[in-house]
Amino acid sequence: MAASAEVPAPSDAGKAEGEGPSPDDAVIFVGISLLLGIGSRHLLRGTRVPYTVALLTLGIALGSIEYGTSGGLGKLGAGIRLWANINPNLLLSVFLPALLFESSFSLEVHQIKRCMVQMLLLAGPGVLISTFFLGVAVKITFPYGWDWKTSLLLGGLLSATDPVAVVALLKELGASKKLNTIIDGESLMNDGTAIVVFQLFYQMVLGRSFNVGDIIKFLSQVALGAVALGIAFGIISVLWLGFIFNDTVIEITLTLAVSYIAFFTAQDAAEVSGVLTVMTLGMFYSAFARTAFKGDGQRSLHHFWEMVAYIANTLIFILSGVVIAEAVLNNDSHFERHGTSWGYVILLYVFLQVSRIVVVGSLFPLLQYFGYGLTWKEAIILVWAGLRGTVALALALAVKRASDNLDQSILKRELGTLFLFFTGGTVFLTLILNGSTVQFFLKLLDMDKLSTEKIRILNYARYEMLNKALESFGDLGDDEELGPADWPTVRRYITCLSNLDEGQIHPHNIGEGESYMQMMNLRDVRVRFLNGVQASYWGMLEEGRITQTTATLLMRSVDEAMDLVANDPLCDWKGLKSSVHFPYYYRFLQVSKFPQRLITYFTVERLESACYICAAFLRAHRVARRQLHDFLGESAIATAVINESNEEGEEARKFLEDVRVTFPQVLRVVKTRQVTYSILKHLSEYVQNLEQVGLLEEKEMFHLDDAVQTDFKKLLRNPPMVKMPKISELLSSHPLLGALPSAIREPLGSSTKETMKLHGVNLYREGSKPTGIWLISTGVVKWTSRNLTNKHSLHPIFSHGSTLGLYEVLIGKPYICNMVTDSVVHCFFIKSEKILSLLMSDPAIEDFLWQESAIVIAKILLPQIFEKMSMQELRGLIAERSSMNKYIRGEVVEIRPKSIGFLLEGFIKTQNDQEHLIASPAVLLSSQTDQSFIDLESSGVNSLIVCHAASRYQVETRARVMIFFDIGVSDADGALQKRSASWITQSGEPQRPLSKEHTGLLSWPEHLYKATGHHLSPNESIKQSTSFLSAKAVELSIYGSMVNVRCSPRRNILTGSTSNHSHSLSYPRVPSRTTNARSLVSVQSEGRERGMLKIIQAMNLKAKNSLLELILPVDSLSARPLELELGPSGDAMCTFCTTALLLCLIILGTVGDQSSRQCSC
Repeated sequence: MAASAEVPAPSDAGKAEGEGPSPDDAVIFVGISLLLGIGSRHLLRGTRVPYTVALLTLGIALGSIEYGTSGGLGKLGAGIRLWANINPNLLLSVFLPALLFESSFSLEVHQIKRCMVQMLLLAGPGVLISTFFLGVAVKITFPYGWDWKTSLLLGGLLSATDPVAVVALLKELGASKKLNTIIDGESLMNDGTAIVVFQLFYQMVLGRSFNVGDIIKFLSQVALGAVALGIAFGIISVLWLGFIFNDTVIEITLTLAVSYIAFFTAQDAAEVSGVLTVMTLGMFYSAFARTAFKGDGQRSLHHFWEMVAYIANTLIFILSGVVIAEAVLNNDSHFERHGTSWGYVILLYVFLQVSRIVVVGSLFPLLQYFGYGLTWKEAIILVWAGLRGTVALALALAVKRASDNLDQSILKRELGTLFLFFTGGTVFLTLILNGSTVQFFLKLLDMDKLSTEKIRILNYARYEMLNKALESFGDLGDDEELGPADWPTVRRYITCLSNLDEGQIHPHNIGEGESYMQMMNLRDVRVRFLNGVQASYWGMLEEGRITQTTATLLMRSVDEAMDLVANDPLCDWKGLKSSVHFPYYYRFLQVSKFPQRLITYFTVERLESACYICAAFLRAHRVARRQLHDFLGESAIATAVINESNEEGEEARKFLEDVRVTFPQVLRVVKTRQVTYSILKHLSEYVQNLEQVGLLEEKEMFHLDDAVQTDFKKLLRNPPMVKMPKISELLSSHPLLGALPSAIREPLGSSTKETMKLHGVNLYREGSKPTGIWLISTGVVKWTSRNLTNKHSLHPIFSHGSTLGLYEVLIGKPYICNMVTDSVVHCFFIKSEKILSLLMSDPAIEDFLWQESAIVIAKILLPQIFEKMSMQELRGLIAERSSMNKYIRGEVVEIRPKSIGFLLEGFIKTQNDQEHLIASPAVLLSSQTDQSFIDLESSGVNSLIVCHAASRYQVETRARVMIFFDIGVSDADGALQKRSASWITQSGEPQRPLSKEHTGLLSWPEHLYKATGHHLSPNESIKQSTSFLSAKAVELSIYGSMVNVRCSPRRNILTGSTSNHSHSLSYPRVPSRTTNARSLVSVQSEGRERGMLKIIQAMNLKAKNSLLELILPVDSLSARPLELELGPSGDAMCTFCTTALLLCLIILGTVGDQSSRQCSC
């Protein structure tokens, strides 16, 4: 330390040797400039004068004192001289990338797309028109003897606009986004084109010659190469950004670094326009990387770049004023000889305004036609907004420094001084005159006024603010320590709520003669609604409910819909339709030789994205509807917009429902990702909150939060994927094949053909020869028929577990109806020969197949009774209350009251009508049945052909009849139409006791599980075997592949609650704290290890609570909230009984009485 203290500082050594100002003095200039910038912005806030005018004036004042006085400004003056002699290329490289990236990144992508043609017109042909107009005017009028190249160089230099002050003012006054985007976008683009034109003429001034071909090549290479380079840097950096997680510092630094590296690469390495490169990079980020920054990170990024742009503007304008003062004072001899130069500054300012009028006027027809169009009022503001600023001053400085260093025969020093003088003068005049009078023109043209509907909304909101203030006063106006507060005094300080004594008026109350307000209010509410939808998307992105790609797509759809709200209803779903459908390329993959699992993978990936979109769309619209209703109440206009939103959501709901029945695994995985992300986010916030309240030290908080962040990264890089079940598992879980013995099922399963049918595909057609059966794994199939059309068939569908075409294969007749897919259907096809071979293997299997075929026949022939019953209910009905018998000629079939028979095979006659044969398939009713319940008279089907009523039927040939007994069709309320398997409880027999294994689930036929006797007849043995197969089919229909899962002897962690909270059994149980449980205390008092253990336990509890909060509300990915309660003991249930209880609720709508809702194991 002592040795180092003896070494003199470099600045001291420099001063001792008399080498002039120290490099350290440059820092003083930066600090003083920033202070002057702060003071100017603070003092001029709320005035019409742009603060940049004050900065330029202050810079001229500082330069005048330093260069015009003998004493100077000391060390500040030394710093001024250092900055005044800075290399202009270094000045451009330091300030331009930051300014350009900030401006281009802040633009809205949708607005850019709509206004792109207008911006290109102004930045392309507009810059050329302005350059040549100014060049010609300067050549003709200025007395300096400049040639055409020099005059056009000044024209190109002054063609770069910089309307920063105007854009800020337009935003503050609430002018249209369209005008803001055109002015700001034109400024960005013509900065690039003006610099390119400047470089072209600058090369000419230095002696390089160009022909027309060289000029076109130069402009194309510099411009198009810059755009390509900007896109390349954007792609690489955005991909890199995707690997950065929750590190705002690195994310912001990456944007800063890539903007400067892109500018340097373009200018020096690729020799293209660095301005256009950075502009393209910023627009690329705005289009594809805006959603990569979430929450605090996005706000930090915005504030950072706003600060960088503010610092750059402050330094450039002050420095420009200093250099202008230096140029004038160091060349006073010139201005003494040419005193008219001051007048030519004013003349040049006039030329600038005239050139702007010529540019906008000549392009006005095209500007009016493309994009959003342009009115004559907006054209006037566009003309007056042509300010000059940073880029023009930087280019003038470059010419000044070049003239100081180059040979005087090439570029005279006087020329550089005049360029800087004229540029600084025009910048000063445009800022002080145009910038400060824009508000006057806006007021003169009535463009600064709020619309009538906005004024009404503001007044209405002020009353709502008053109500909120009163609520807050009620909560805060009195406390135990200080007592009550004085409301009149409080209100006197809230001046924004004064003058509200006239009474609240709803903004949509329209008086006489104001009918035109109806459409304006409707448009305004639609825009506000869509803004709410977009805000919800941002919230869902922050919560992890949607990905960045999905968020970009959703927000783009809202932007597109906002353009159409003036004339059309809400249509943001229109922009999402192309992304929400079953993949079109599936047909190609299906006919190709790709493996089926590879086809399924690509299909599932596409469906995942579509499910994210649909779920987010429905949730965002639901939130926006609630917020709109809470704010505006039962307004007719608000109700109309809410109805439009509901109508838009129908297609999204339909798609999710189709996915739910076709690929339920996709919805489960999507929801699992969302819940996992949200729980980890809750845990991170919980740990950080513990540190904020002092319960955790910072080091301990970082330790726990790092573990959570590690889990975050693992979730994002290796998220849960959809696991499609194996074909063998699907086949074994189907009620038909799964119920068969394994010795029969396995050979039959190996001969099945797996396929996936798109929506609207015919499985088979009515009247065609049966070729096989279809086992429906997932999806929905709808039946149609020319002869069996019935008005009661409101939902003529078959879903998972159905076996289609079996009856026709067994009986050998053509298909009786069309089977058409009503969604994407995953199914298996088995040829007829394989099924018919089973009939010879075992009589019990033959009877079982006939029973399975009767399910489809019952739903088709008598939909008013059986259509609303699910497949599992029908199978339970067959197992519990049906019998199937074979009859020979001469025997009598008796149908009792409250019973329904189905003739599956053969011919019979009624005893009253011996002339007409009844052919299969047919419905057999008792003559004592109340047919008004079935409503045969008004049905669209020919009842004489399908439905028959008699007390006894005579068998003509060998016949097979299935009879459903004790149906209760005479019940006036139609008990079977209820969703709760009411056929169990409404029979005339007393309810039999429930078996222990299935208590509370379903009333199984107990005789199927009783021990068989040793002396059974062959028919009884066949019936018992058939009953076992039917019972197995019912179990598979309800439980699927879980039938063979054994109950675990240990307690499951999934429990119910004895409280009134209706938690689903699929959620983890959250243990409640007992009254004597110790609360969380300081880590110090318990010791660090025990304290950390308690924190982890608390985090576990927090995660479980978060899971309950996240899943319990109804959302788009769950069919409905599950309301299950366990028995009074509240004990945990094993996995099998828990799942059984849950499935019974979903399928049957009931789980029995309260006492049965407990584990039976």
